[in-house]
Amino acid sequence: MISHLNGTVAGVSPDGAVIDVGGVGLRVQCTPDTLASLKPGEAARVATSLVVREDSLTLFGFGTDDERNIFELLQTASGIGPRLALAMLAVHSPDALRRAVATEDLKALTMVPGIGNKGAQRIVLELRDRLGAPGEFAGTGQAPARRAVPSWRDQVQSGLTNLGWSARDAEAAIAAVEAEYDGAPEVTGTPGTAEPDVATVLRAALRKLSNS
Repeated sequence: MISHLNGTVAGVSPDGAVIDVGGVGLRVQCTPDTLASLKPGEAARVATSLVVREDSLTLFGFGTDDERNIFELLQTASGIGPRLALAMLAVHSPDALRRAVATEDLKALTMVPGIGNKGAQRIVLELRDRLGAPGEFAGTGQAPARRAVPSWRDQVQSGLTNLGWSARDAEAAIAAVEAEYDGAPEVTGTPGTAEPDVATVLRAALRKLSNS
């Protein structure tokens, strides 16, 4: 079991990152938030979960141990595989998922592409006593520091394509979010900053895609 990687970021692409550990480049599939925090040439610690299949070994990476633990717990629910679990963490933080399950907020859960009403009900039923309370695991692990990136658009598009959407669909969703929220601080950025809040734009774009 590989529980974390501690090394240098060798490269970042829409479908993951490569971490150089002792001269060996290990590819990890990551949440968009984690990918956004990784910068080539800089040191990083990424919590990991190894998914073993008959024909593949896939390493998934996360900014915190808590994210990794939630990723693994989500897969114990019926019908939730690693890709869908990763999509859930792309849309919601671990505590947001805990709140959604604890309060039976099916609307929040169905914001995740690939989860319908019945699937959300099943998640609540199977995981409500297993995810813990919101805030209970605050500070578990250490997220990589946020860093400036060349383009928030590239960052959001990478996150969407990493979750399986085509580049064309991703670009259309980004444009729709921009048009709908033109001038709003959650998209144009908070006062004193030049960049939008990427996580907010990403979630808004995912809502657009899931409703289309």
